[in-house]
Amino acid sequence: MKHTQSLPEPSADALQHSEKLIARIREEIDSNNGSITFRRYMEMALYEPGLGYYVSGTHKIGSQGDFITAPEISPLFSRCIAQQCSEVLKNIAQPNNSHTNETADTKNRGGCHVNILELGAGTGIMAADILLELERQQQLPDQYFILDLSPDLKQRQQQTINKHAPHLLERVIWISQLPQDFIGIIIGNEVLDAMPVDIFTQHQDANYEHHVIWQDGMLIEQLQAANTELSSTIKQLQIPDDATPYTSEINPNLEGWLKTLSNSIKKGVILLIDYGYPRSEYYLAERNKGTLICHYQHLVNEAPLHYPGLQDITASVDFTAVAEAAEKSDLHISGFTSQAAFLANSGLEAQFMQSLDKNPEDQYKLAQQVRTLSLPSEMGERFKVISLSKNHDQELKGFSSLNQLYRL
Repeated sequence: MKHTQSLPEPSADALQHSEKLIARIREEIDSNNGSITFRRYMEMALYEPGLGYYVSGTHKIGSQGDFITAPEISPLFSRCIAQQCSEVLKNIAQPNNSHTNETADTKNRGGCHVNILELGAGTGIMAADILLELERQQQLPDQYFILDLSPDLKQRQQQTINKHAPHLLERVIWISQLPQDFIGIIIGNEVLDAMPVDIFTQHQDANYEHHVIWQDGMLIEQLQAANTELSSTIKQLQIPDDATPYTSEINPNLEGWLKTLSNSIKKGVILLIDYGYPRSEYYLAERNKGTLICHYQHLVNEAPLHYPGLQDITASVDFTAVAEAAEKSDLHISGFTSQAAFLANSGLEAQFMQSLDKNPEDQYKLAQQVRTLSLPSEMGERFKVISLSKNHDQELKGFSSLNQLYRL
């Protein structure tokens, strides 16, 4: 993607939509003594009911949207995820015969319903591709749950699955809250990066928190003295002394979010894929302007207060913070590696060869997809995969080599 600070002019309707959200944000600012934290602003910009970026009725993902994700790039990605799903489903259904070649469909699970839950399913193409691959392996889940906040995306997901796997649509259930006593695998692809974050700046011996105010007819950022709790958290990050001023992000919602997932899952695995770093690499001296970026019509910019509701706002993930929050939430950190290693362990080469055998004329396209998913200069190293387990101690094939838990 191209970094830019000059954004295309929105349409009149889009601009009106953004202005409605700005008015709502101004109300929030006025009711909070003239300022709100950046985290609260980001939450409203992305999730304000009917107006936020992720919950309004605009296309966000794909060539006609603002960004593209791995499942949109290639079905090979989702088929590899399906290999990991298949292993987990089989291990749970047949805990004493995890290496058997027998299938584990509903009729031989002894009343144990083993399911998949996808958090934020985008266009629905990953769900469709996973289900088709699991069907090929005779390893379909009893149900495939989708939890998504966007009514527009829910409709688009239904259309996508109906187009690519209409006979499997009956297995898909859209839910508005997490199920209880869930057994199976929970998948979150590019979910963590969309969680609202606090932005801080450390300058000399002082810590500041970024707030948003309304001044001179526009939204602007303002630095305010960080409270004791935030200052304590910043101190624990061990930011290099010579990196000043230093601006970055903290996600204080992680622990509460993972506790909610942990309370939902009775037995199984949580698989999270996102871009980010372990903490030792996140808060490097050279990363002194933070990781927050915005996506608008496939252009990357660093202006989160521009056109709220019309552009995506994301921050890279501190995977050490994810691991720490998981441990506090009764979850076991069972794997951590790069996307490239995870896909290689999950049969990317075999999936490539199968696709090539079926469509030899697509050799160049398939090779390009593999490169995008796995090269260090593309998504291969920038994206990481972390697995969190509960009452499930079998090793996972996605981390069978190059498991890098030591980096956390």
